[in-house]
Amino acid sequence: QVQLVESGGGSVQAGGSLRLSCAASGDTSSINSMGWFRQAPGQPRVGVAAVRTDISKTYYPDSVKGRFTISQDNAKNTVYLQMDNLEPEDTDIYYCAAGRRRYASTSLFYPFAYDFWGQGTQVTVSS
Repeated sequence: QVQLVESGGGSVQAGGSLRLSCAASGDTSSINSMGWFRQAPGQPRVGVAAVRTDISKTYYPDSVKGRFTISQDNAKNTVYLQMDNLEPEDTDIYYCAAGRRRYASTSLFYPFAYDFWGQGTQVTVSS
């Protein structure tokens, strides 16, 4: 089992930045990928960034490319999501996820690619 704990959410004005953290514990050696998702009330979770932790390769959907950056600190078993130039439309709950199975990069933006989830952290961007 893997446990994920997110932190770093909060409120910021449009154009500002936030950095989310996701600390993993437990059987972290089994993890091949980690991702960040966002979810609005009543909507499905949508991937905003992913990293193949075994090869340190990152992936982004076009919607956030150039604004969001995912990074990993293997020594701390922690993944970060740096979010810059935030927009009110980025307001959501953000979730961290970890996966043990290997998928094609395009699949890493979908919840089915992950086995473990954090509790979520609220991000609010005001105009």
